[in-house]
Amino acid sequence: MIRNVAFISHGGAGKTSLVEAILYNTGLTKRIGEIDAGSSVMDYDPIEISRKLSINAKVATVEWNKYLLNIIDTPGYANFLHETKAALFAAGSAIVLASAITGVKAETQRVWQYADEYSLSRMIFINKMDKERADFYNALSQIERTFKINPLPLYIPIGAEDSFKGVIDLVKMKALIYPTDKSANYTFQDIPADMLDLAEKYHTKLVEAASETDDALIEKYLDAGELTEEEVRRGIREGTITKKFVPVLCGSATNNIAAKLLLDAIIDYMPAPEHEPLRLAHDMKTNEEIFVRTQEAFSAMVFKTFVDPFAGKLSLFRVFSGSLKAGTELLNANKGEKENISQINLMYGKMSTKVDSVGVGQIAMVSKLKYTETFDTLCTAAKPIIFDKPTMPEQVISFSIVPKSKDDEDKVSAGLAKLLEEDPGLSIKRDAETSELLLSGMGQMHIETVLEQLEKKFNVGVEMKVPRVPYRETIRMKASGQGKYKKQSGGRGQYGDVWLEISPLERSAGFEFEDRVVGGAVPRNYIPAVEKGVREAAMEGVISGYPLVDFKVALFDGSYHSVDSSEMAFKIAASMAFKKVAADAKIVILEPIMNLDVYVPEEYVGSVIGDMNSRRGRIVNVEPQSTGQHIRAQVPMGEVLTYAPELRGMTGSHGSFTMEFAQYEELPSHLMDKVIAESKGK
Repeated sequence: MIRNVAFISHGGAGKTSLVEAILYNTGLTKRIGEIDAGSSVMDYDPIEISRKLSINAKVATVEWNKYLLNIIDTPGYANFLHETKAALFAAGSAIVLASAITGVKAETQRVWQYADEYSLSRMIFINKMDKERADFYNALSQIERTFKINPLPLYIPIGAEDSFKGVIDLVKMKALIYPTDKSANYTFQDIPADMLDLAEKYHTKLVEAASETDDALIEKYLDAGELTEEEVRRGIREGTITKKFVPVLCGSATNNIAAKLLLDAIIDYMPAPEHEPLRLAHDMKTNEEIFVRTQEAFSAMVFKTFVDPFAGKLSLFRVFSGSLKAGTELLNANKGEKENISQINLMYGKMSTKVDSVGVGQIAMVSKLKYTETFDTLCTAAKPIIFDKPTMPEQVISFSIVPKSKDDEDKVSAGLAKLLEEDPGLSIKRDAETSELLLSGMGQMHIETVLEQLEKKFNVGVEMKVPRVPYRETIRMKASGQGKYKKQSGGRGQYGDVWLEISPLERSAGFEFEDRVVGGAVPRNYIPAVEKGVREAAMEGVISGYPLVDFKVALFDGSYHSVDSSEMAFKIAASMAFKKVAADAKIVILEPIMNLDVYVPEEYVGSVIGDMNSRRGRIVNVEPQSTGQHIRAQVPMGEVLTYAPELRGMTGSHGSFTMEFAQYEELPSHLMDKVIAESKGK
């Protein structure tokens, strides 16, 4: 008697508003929360309230007609879709919201693909039928073209925009007329005469589709020309679970029109946990891959973590097999550590209800687990298994972050460590070359919200900057020269004298050192110091402060003093010689080149290629894809540090990309002076 369903779509389609209506209809709230008014139960985070958008996936567990429904409200904006993908792992099905005004956007296509990866059954809810320019049939047509599916309306709207007042139930063939008070207390009426032909057309299509899911149903339909209401519903359920078609509803979340009908449809047509796709796991005893069945020993995965400054760590988990009682000790199979489940809670927004136990299919929260992180498996010690972790989208942007106060460096590290527990779409590292602390995520807004959380939750301010490009220096010709270090100031002096020859190597060859000294001009015990002096000087660069690479140094002569020479003296002499000789070897600057894979609909290909050319990019090829075109290009890193928001603006949020390092290439001469000046802080 459980259904697990995620609400997915592009941002602004009305997912959270629809969940707010559901909370009201199921009696969990006394009024419908409004996002614009900041009264949403689900979007309770201060940043979500101020930005008026969802940034975290959240769960609302509701009861409807004696069924337990776990509804997962997910983000829809591109910067936070990794949250949606993680949450879909816990779902057994999905409600895809489409706008009656704008139809389907790029983010909707992305989350649809995520649902495909998990093989989830889906229904579509066309929202905002009460808004200006609402067009149900245009949205329906766009859904069919975009997703290449058979969308099957269960309801069609009566009116649109200001005149939208209800829907026609195509199973019952009755009109449902709604009041204006958002109570959802609709009344059944006869279908308006001017809509009867249209309703009959869609009713026939619905019954035909339902009959085709079962041999007995289609035989009866061909003989009698009609099915009973119960038979139609049975066929719809079978077709939905087997993905032969996708049922479509319509309504208005903000006016509470059709939210109850959606609840009924979830119960009637979406799969119960035992009918969901089986989950793959690794059996730690047999070392085999297995499918986990609901009747087996307890197993669950944590799919979302919240870190509350007061309550501590909160872990949301989905039960895939067995049952769990409060007070039970479980194994974290990923960490090999025991965890005590002291208290179990069911959630709706930030509110919770304590329960004694949970069973298959349920989604619940437990607090203060010591070792458990997002995507860890909890199970019994007797049957240890590990679920395959969801693959997260590639991070697309990085920013250098600097504490506003030097005294806050430790607080920044501690705060970010906790936020990394919450967000699998984040990573942080210290760049070995630039010494910058780089925070990487799914977009600029994603990084901005993380830093807002850092300030609000942990009281530490951070500035974000575009990271430095890791340029390199190299040489283009051979040169040689001397470096002599001589120091005498009383007592033992310092003396080192070397002659070096420097020559270029092919790209990515690194560094080679050759000892060509003859006759003991430089004693053998000082030669390692010469190599070390060259290596250290090369790391500092010569003209720009960036490391010098792809060269060979040969030590071919020198001299020493029997008393004053030392390893330090020869190291300094080698550094002096290297800087002097390299400067004569025609130094150039190398820039990192990235492999860029851009995915866009056909109509944006010209704009993206033109923009890529303006960034000094090279188009490798353009390949057709099922949803558009795949553009492969190579482009300098310095030209695409903030490419994510720029691509969204260029394509109306319909583009996406991945990027990885390819190779270093010579920076055009007209840009070298700029890089040198910037490196010196001018």
